[in-house]
Amino acid sequence: MKNMIDAITQFRDERNWEGNHNLKDLAISISLEANELLENFQWKSSEDALQSPEQNIKEEMADVFIYLLQMADKMGVDLEEEVFKKIEKNALKYPVNQ
Repeated sequence: MKNMIDAITQFRDERNWEGNHNLKDLAISISLEANELLENFQWKSSEDALQSPEQNIKEEMADVFIYLLQMADKMGVDLEEEVFKKIEKNALKYPVNQ
């Protein structure tokens, strides 16, 4: 993940965009990009959306992830650690035998 964060940060810094990447705007951008991802599925089955020639699902997924990584980096959050903590919490909340 460090390599991705470094590449994203370099891209951002080369364009002098850091001033626009405060926590509020990053959170908004995550939501906006997630909605662009959803747009690929609007009025279609999952199968149809994946086969649609105008779909850009992978790009929108990357956009969401890029903004999320930037937000985590700015907050000093280790997303990998947080994901494993959340899986552990969910395992307690939703045991296998239920």
